[in-house]
Amino acid sequence: MTTHPSTAERGVGPLLRAWREQRRVSQLELALRADSSARHISFVETGRSRPSEEMVLRLAEHLDVPVRERNVLLLAAGYAPRYPETPLDDPALGALREGIERLIGGYEPYPALVVDALYNVVAANRGIMTLVDGVAASLLEPPLNAMRLALHPRGLAPRIRNLRAWRGHLLEQMERQIALHRSEQLRALYEEVAAYPVPDADPADEPAEPVPYFALPLRIEHEGRTLSFISSISTFNTPMDVTVAELAIETLLPADPATVKHLQELMS
Repeated sequence: MTTHPSTAERGVGPLLRAWREQRRVSQLELALRADSSARHISFVETGRSRPSEEMVLRLAEHLDVPVRERNVLLLAAGYAPRYPETPLDDPALGALREGIERLIGGYEPYPALVVDALYNVVAANRGIMTLVDGVAASLLEPPLNAMRLALHPRGLAPRIRNLRAWRGHLLEQMERQIALHRSEQLRALYEEVAAYPVPDADPADEPAEPVPYFALPLRIEHEGRTLSFISSISTFNTPMDVTVAELAIETLLPADPATVKHLQELMS
């Protein structure tokens, strides 16, 4: 993911102020969190004081700045980036890749996948591949993108029985990520998938009787049956690498016994 090319040239003060305002935190509140003073925070933001490397990282932590953007803050303050961005296929991340594959493989027959910050699929188990069977071949070419796959008219969208609700959920999720990461590439993807046509709702797509789901389900047709899933997303705690920080593991939990039975039959 990329930030605006002039970001690092603006100076660390305006960048920190922008993050503070986005998080809706006052200078005094941030100072109390970071064991500093409102006066010092003000001097940093206006450029009258150059923060130490430790202070930049401390403020970034209390403002919940993403790891990639913490590197930008450090560069803007005149320091070297602290967090590496290791390619996922690098030998150094071999243990991570093995762990991810073991995790999503162990979740079978239920679907699970791993995406990066742009929702490109970096790993998927057989449950996911079963669901995407039959979508347009062009959507399955690398890099396979989970948002395009879900919302494209030649992807899963025609088979999603509650498309409008599920589409709204996905777009809201992307909006939150855009606000967090300020990525132009993510915004471009959002504008692309948000522009995909949405067919009129079909009353037949609603269940005959209300189902007491505990979260919004993904209701998707597969081989003439409607399967229901609840999505769960996990990320890594305290990541020290940009690549790892931007990975998300999504698992689809069967929301009813019929879905469980169908998936078990498919994998048997």
